[in-house]
Amino acid sequence: MGLISEVLLLPLAPVRGAGWAIRQVLSEAERIYYDPATIRAELARLEEQLEAGEISEEEFDRQEDDLLDRLEIATRTSAGLGNGTPP
Repeated sequence: MGLISEVLLLPLAPVRGAGWAIRQVLSEAERIYYDPATIRAELARLEEQLEAGEISEEEFDRQEDDLLDRLEIATRTSAGLGNGTPP
């Protein structure tokens, strides 16, 4: 960009900075959400809850399906992209 456009767009700098920060937070949240180690830990915790009687078999099945779907997406995208984040 030229000098004039930089001066004219200067009042928008905080908005651009906030947008960058939001994108960084979202990227990190997705990385954690689709991290296979995190998903496996959640599966183990879910099984412990079932064994302790804290959740029903139906609730376990529903949550397990969700976690296995996330794990499948994480595995598929990490094989294709190399970074474990969804497209």
